[in-house]
Amino acid sequence: MKNKIKDMPKDQRPYEKCESFGPECLADAELLAVIIRTGCEGKQSVELAADIIRKGGVDGILGICRLDIRELMDIKGIGRVKAIQIKCIGELAKRISKSTVCKKLIFNNPKIIADYFMEECRHKEKEELKVIMLNSKSLYLGDVNVSVGTVNASYASAREVFIEAFRYKAVAIVLLHNHPSGDCMPSRQDIEVTKKIKEAGEIIGIKLIDHIIIGDNKYISLTEKGLIL
Repeated sequence: MKNKIKDMPKDQRPYEKCESFGPECLADAELLAVIIRTGCEGKQSVELAADIIRKGGVDGILGICRLDIRELMDIKGIGRVKAIQIKCIGELAKRISKSTVCKKLIFNNPKIIADYFMEECRHKEKEELKVIMLNSKSLYLGDVNVSVGTVNASYASAREVFIEAFRYKAVAIVLLHNHPSGDCMPSRQDIEVTKKIKEAGEIIGIKLIDHIIIGDNKYISLTEKGLIL
């Protein structure tokens, strides 16, 4: 069976459809087919792309971001090169999405912060603790991952957190980490670590505004819950 985009009927080719009507007219599988270019024995590229999207589970094309290279290579027709291409295009999409948000974003509300980092964090398989740097007007200065842990825990020392805060000349910080389980309820250790970092910040003059925990498309703010006073 023909398995290249150029072998498809002209009116079904993603390249021609994109050129004539724009990329927004392409289905998810067609967009991905443009990246992988060729199919495999018995399947055209669009059919193979549909297999990849199904592998992502209920989240469809968004679920591809959770697949590692080995999982992608388990799909018939996906070798090392195609798997790397797919992972890179997923990472590129995340970075483009993040960079389109204005650098002058004001992080004065937990929902704004959670929405900004949700797609980056909610699919991670291990907990990662991020410190977000702010100036005196709550303008976003940058963020750094200070710890990557197991599935259950990720903790950084106050020293690691404030080294980054000083580097960015931050006046205030927000801690943010994900729960791979999808449940964003804080553990006792989450609360204890947060209080210790808050106390250290008070001594050196950098305020901890909040600690936000990201779950599966939901979040909890420890400040809103009254857990850090």
